[in-house]
Amino acid sequence: MGRGRQKAKATKQARDMKYFSPSTDYSALQRELTGPGSRASTRRTEPIEPVEPDYSEYADKYADEVDDDGEGSGTRRTG
Repeated sequence: MGRGRQKAKATKQARDMKYFSPSTDYSALQRELTGPGSRASTRRTEPIEPVEPDYSEYADKYADEVDDDGEGSGTRRTG
């Protein structure tokens, strides 16, 4: 009979968690998300462009292994 009580308790806890709705302080949440010293109204509207990594050192290192058409030099074994 221990399993029945255990299951009933777990069901009750799950039901309590499902229907629990705490009061939310949205102004405190906004302050937390914007961080200290920043204002929510001064956000950037311009999209931020990603920074392209510099591959020049790799281009020199592997230049002899790649042909001009972008394919390998054929040293790979097939079969």
